Amino acid sequence: MILKQFRTHFKNELSEIYPTTEIDSFFFLLIDEYLGLQRIDTVLKPDFKIDEVKLSTLNKVLKRLKKQEPIQYIIGKTEFYGYPFLVDENTLIPRPETEELVEWILNEVDNLDLAKNKKLNILDIGTGSGCIPIALAKNLKNATISAIDVSSKALKMAKKNAELNKVNINFIEKDILTADNLSESYDIIVSNPPYVRELEKAEILNNVLENEPHLALFVSDDDPLVFYNKIAELAKTHLTKNGILFFEINQYLGLETVSILKEKTFKNIVLKKDLFKNDRMIKASN
Repeated sequence: MILKQFRTHFKNELSEIYPTTEIDSFFFLLIDEYLGLQRIDTVLKPDFKIDEVKLSTLNKVLKRLKKQEPIQYIIGKTEFYGYPFLVDENTLIPRPETEELVEWILNEVDNLDLAKNKKLNILDIGTGSGCIPIALAKNLKNATISAIDVSSKALKMAKKNAELNKVNINFIEKDILTADNLSESYDIIVSNPPYVRELEKAEILNNVLENEPHLALFVSDDDPLVFYNKIAELAKTHLTKNGILFFEINQYLGLETVSILKEKTFKNIVLKKDLFKNDRMIKASN
């Protein structure tokens, strides 16, 4: 089969499941990954012959896409903040909103007096693929960074990502909900914990719901802010003076999350919207 024939076949097979722009995005990713071809090659080399072995691989991928399996899991990697990350079913696929959180932290560090005088000590809670601490480590050469996760499988992937990106992160396996304390004090604590309520499952796309780890996504409707409450409690006693706490949050529970921080006497609380105009991030100082 030649390239233009496979593209037509690919589009026809997926047209009832995905929008055209997403199908095109999938196609360009796959020809790069499996054929070593660029987007421009669809114009310059429409008669490129796909050999039997590669065609078989592409058709297997097509079957998985028809089952709405995320393309990032199929090819085993993605990009976050411009850096390569390995992902599998044990880790959430990093989101653009989380890139905005990293950007906010980096901007705030520029304003931190602490950054000028000493090595920053940073903790990420619920690290998953390791995307937040690794992106921070790539941009903050004066920082010592630790990351916690309850999942040993997620930590295994996070460690691979740290090696891939040539940064040193201290990874810790710990259930933050049962932790009485943290091992040291930090200038910055950041967390993107599970925050999707069971009642919001109807809003979640099938490819996420059926494939990404529920442990990292969902909380009970009865206590949806359980992680924020616990992390804020630990941060209150383990942040340095004027240290900053950053959260990615449930867009529907911004004010409620702010209330938790006010109750625990955090100062300078800022609720920030993401590019989609949803309440998505909070920072507060000790």
